[in-house]
This record gives sequence, structure tokens and C-alpha cells, in this order.
Amino acid sequence: MKRASLIERCRAELERGAPRHVGLQLVCTLLHGEVPRYDWVGFYIAIPEEQLLVLGPYEGAPTDHLRIPYGRGICGQAAERLETFVVGDVGAQDNYLACSIHVKSEIVVPVFRDGAFVAEIDIDSHTPHAFSAEDTAFLTELATLCSPFVPAIPGDNDGHSPAER
Repeated sequence: MKRASLIERCRAELERGAPRHVGLQLVCTLLHGEVPRYDWVGFYIAIPEEQLLVLGPYEGAPTDHLRIPYGRGICGQAAERLETFVVGDVGAQDNYLACSIHVKSEIVVPVFRDGAFVAEIDIDSHTPHAFSAEDTAFLTELATLCSPFVPAIPGDNDGHSPAER
């Protein structure tokens, strides 16, 4: 993965997409298409007052996990602890929310705006131990880039919540 080139392409997609959720969708589509081991790419939008994550734009197979409470699953743990989670073998996790029998590894990176947790980038892979330190660095940089494009609250993008898209 050529990180600098991919970041610039994501920047272009974000700037091209309006309203905001369109840019995030374009980033999901780009990453899913360009990084073969990124089998599902999506954003979960934070609702801190409810301690809840709501599914936002994504690319990949549909998921039943439209709303995830903080603390539940890898995404919920990342939201609760406000830190990146890299899981090389999801089958070894007690608190994993299975999205598909094909998912073998996952990375979740929090997105912050003005110091506040607003969303997270979630990527699943059908390859065990698919995520490296390079992926973590890339996705951390991407989270900063995407931060201004995350809806302030679910539903402020087009009148529909991200889970209704």
C-alpha cells in the first residue's frame, strides 16, 4: 500500500463528495477497491450522550450491526477506551460481534474532532492478521483527514440517519 498516494486520493474523494456523508462513502469505496485485504470498510458515528455507535457509510457486505453500544464488540471497546484496536484473530476474542463467518481480522480506529470522539473507521478482513503497523499509521492519518466530514450528529447529512441509508 502506498500510503501517501492513497491519502491524497482519499482527500480528493472527500472534497468531491457533498454532502459530507457522500465523501465518506467515496472513501469507503476507494479503500475497499484499492486494498485487497480490506473486505469491509465503514464508519460508525458516535452518539456520546447515548453511549452508542450508529452505522454510517460503508462498503462491503451488509451488516446486522446498525447500532452498537459502547463496550460491546471490538467497535464498542474502541469507543469506550478511545483507542485503536487491531485484532489479528477475531475468533480468539470473547467480545467479538460476528459480522460474517469470513471475517478473520479487524482494525478499528477512533476519529476525533476538536478533541471529541465523533466516529470510528472499522475495517474487516477475510485474511488472518491482515493489519500491520503501516495500516494503523495510515488509518490514523485517514481518521484525522475524515474528521471534518463526519456528520456532527447522525441525520444531519440528508435528513436520514446513517443506519437508514
